[in-house]
Amino acid sequence: MRLVQLSDIHFGGENQEAVEAATGWIAEARPDLVVVAGDLTLDGKTPEFDAASAWLKRLPDPMIVVPGNHDTPFVGLGELFERFTRTWRRFRDRFGDEDGAAWRTPGITVTSLNTARAAQVRWNWSKGAVSRGQIRRVVRELEAAPADDLKVVVCHHPLMEVLGGPMTAKVHGGVDAANRFVQAGADVILSGHIHLPFVTAVPFGDGKTQAIGSGTLSHRERGAAPGFNVIEVEPGCVRVQALAYAHGKFEVWRTWACDRRSPNENGAA
Repeated sequence: MRLVQLSDIHFGGENQEAVEAATGWIAEARPDLVVVAGDLTLDGKTPEFDAASAWLKRLPDPMIVVPGNHDTPFVGLGELFERFTRTWRRFRDRFGDEDGAAWRTPGITVTSLNTARAAQVRWNWSKGAVSRGQIRRVVRELEAAPADDLKVVVCHHPLMEVLGGPMTAKVHGGVDAANRFVQAGADVILSGHIHLPFVTAVPFGDGKTQAIGSGTLSHRERGAAPGFNVIEVEPGCVRVQALAYAHGKFEVWRTWACDRRSPNENGAA
């Protein structure tokens, strides 16, 4: 099974050449699922959402889309009014519910949660948050999945800080969420936000749950060229390729191979 993981396209500040090249690459790859882990827009403006929607319609189905912290209006008085009164209207009108998108086919169960917030009791609203209700829902969905499924969680912010990452996520409730998801059997947690691809083991349970982050397709680069991830699911192994746009095409920038938990193992082992 092949997944394509995208995030942080930031329409309004997208790298147009990289976005167009990604369109052809993904269409030719024919993935089983396209995951878009938030920050489709730069400033949450209507034209940016329209551009994002038009582009995603060019990519193969099925697809799961979750919002990021940039996908709420925030530039200008009118936009702030929209942010606080109809935070996710623009996202919802184009991509469906902002929280709880899910997908399943034999061998894989995917669930998601929205870690972005319109406002928080801290100055930097770009940071993430997870509610107790979200944790309970995701845990229920993971526990209900068939034992031999690859269990995938999708969100925008990395639930735990990435060692050596170019920026922080500081997700309120993120450590607890990561721990609970591991105990519920999550194999993979997909995210974006830091604009740099990474794969790292979540330090709970048996150590086989992997946090996987994808890069950006915007000009807001932080240590890597514009790119996205390709995830190959095999018996006993999850392989990740981070692709980077260079010389007019996508090339493999880095690869990882991670042991996959067997059906009779438990995340709490």
